[in-house]
Amino acid sequence: MKNKKSKEKSEENYEENNEEIKVILVGDSGVGKTSLIQCALGNNFMEGTQISTMVCTNVKIEMTINDKKYKINLWDTIGQERFRSLTTIFLKDSQIVIFVCDLTSKESFKGLDYWFDLIQEELGSNINMGIIGNKRDLTDEQIVEDDLIEQYANKKGLDWTFCSALEPNLFNKFLQELIIEYSKSGFKNNKDNESDKKSYKLKSTKNKKKKSRCC
Repeated sequence: MKNKKSKEKSEENYEENNEEIKVILVGDSGVGKTSLIQCALGNNFMEGTQISTMVCTNVKIEMTINDKKYKINLWDTIGQERFRSLTTIFLKDSQIVIFVCDLTSKESFKGLDYWFDLIQEELGSNINMGIIGNKRDLTDEQIVEDDLIEQYANKKGLDWTFCSALEPNLFNKFLQELIIEYSKSGFKNNKDNESDKKSYKLKSTKNKKKKSRCC
């Protein structure tokens, strides 16, 4: 009987110490949302593969950050324009939103305004958000300058970073930082506090030539 009570208490403590957080990735088709989610799952990126998400899908992962356990419900959304109306269905109850831009595509950068306005309309302002400039490994093909990402992030009040599916720790680190910020703020919007903006810049790799492509 004692063991049963001890087990029940342990299960209760486990549930209490496992905060559930819904994280959703949004951005145009082909920016690399699916590959970044594979990073969170610990899967290696396969060069030469590029698959457009045709349905909104989600994966569940567990993270321990600063001795606290989190259950992360990570959503991958459809970026193709003709399916965008479906994305709004899956935005409900999102607690963290990550905008993804392809550094090799000006169009994906221009598309950020659409996604930002959509989030504001569907979820309001009191939500934790961040922006990722993805495909950082394709230095020879980068046409969206680093400064544009930084300026856009500061203008919208977003945390920001650069990522590559070839370096999965970059995405995981940024995701963890957003989770920590969410836990501290509890939906607080830090737009007006510029000193709180975090930058996780990579060292410049402009002189390194890499032919690998990630999506």
